[in-house]
Amino acid sequence: MQDAVIRALADAPFRASPEWRQRELANEDRLDRFAKFLARHYYYERLVHFFRYSRALARVTGRAPEAVLTSPGFDRLLTSLVLGSRDSAVAVADLVTAYLASGGVATIRYHDDLVEYQRAMMVVESGARVWRDGSAAADVQPRPSLPLRVEGTMLLELKHDLPAVLPLLLRDWTVAPDAPEQATTLLIARSAHGRVSVARTTATIATVLELADGRRSLDDLARDAGLKPGELEATLDGLVEIGAVRFSTGS
Repeated sequence: MQDAVIRALADAPFRASPEWRQRELANEDRLDRFAKFLARHYYYERLVHFFRYSRALARVTGRAPEAVLTSPGFDRLLTSLVLGSRDSAVAVADLVTAYLASGGVATIRYHDDLVEYQRAMMVVESGARVWRDGSAAADVQPRPSLPLRVEGTMLLELKHDLPAVLPLLLRDWTVAPDAPEQATTLLIARSAHGRVSVARTTATIATVLELADGRRSLDDLARDAGLKPGELEATLDGLVEIGAVRFSTGS
């Protein structure tokens, strides 16, 4: 019963379903009001964290990310949100991205890159995760040999060196700090336990990620990527560690 009530509070489609309504466990109006309160609080915390750089720029842009939570657009989303799901994270992040994009100013050349980066962080972090580690016996099983890019892993192609400016935005400033105009590729991935990692990446790493489709063997992947086996192994070890690649048994 507790699980059903908790799910109803967090899952709007379930809350509207006959499966839930026929149980008659709670006053529907009160439950709905409390669920919407929880949704606004939950996404307020997400936006304050993942869009903190845009919050710092709000004195220039006039756009605080969390302002969308009181907008008609967010009200419309409330009937479909499932707190913590990737689909809901995408929907809310897209709403915030559209709001922030309309507040860009010419003096902040990297504004579009910044909004795209923050959106990616929020989306990659969302979704199901592993809350308990497997047994020790499972850890010693042989690792299957087919590398597979983990769903949700993102490669961002930016026009500016965004990592150079991010720390500066959170410091005291009177004139918004600038970012060097330099093509930069960032890899954003999340481990199974929910830790998000961001790293500058290279064309080689991007190629390995594109080719890691769960069907190529290590030998095939090394050949197609133009890498020696040792180079591929080192690259894959790093990608597995941050959660960008896992190993699949194939079809």
